[in-house]
Amino acid sequence: MKLTPKEEERLTVFTAAEVARRRKERGVLLSHPETVAYISDWCIERAREGQSVAEIRSGATGLLGREDVMEGVPEMVDMIQVEPMFPDGTKLVTVHDPIRADSVGSEDGAGDDTNTDGDGGEGDAE
Repeated sequence: MKLTPKEEERLTVFTAAEVARRRKERGVLLSHPETVAYISDWCIERAREGQSVAEIRSGATGLLGREDVMEGVPEMVDMIQVEPMFPDGTKLVTVHDPIRADSVGSEDGAGDDTNTDGDGGEGDAE
């Protein structure tokens, strides 16, 4: 089997992401490379499904919380960039601060940055 360099890179990301998924399922904290691969693979697959860049960016920030990764990883991963293939071509997807302190982490990545404490915001009283 002959693969292009881009196909080899995609296979490497998938393999690392698969290891990360299995470790996460067992409750093992993810390392820096596993975290990047996990989020990158998720973004690539959503692009192939036809989601927009904005939808991918929003969903990617809810995949992992601090409780899912090793100490120090959130500080090392301040941005992830991937160039997945969309139905209309390749586009750059940039995910800023992909590991949120307030994110719960979800298997399907449906999380977002909304406040979930019930009252809608703490900044009302100054």
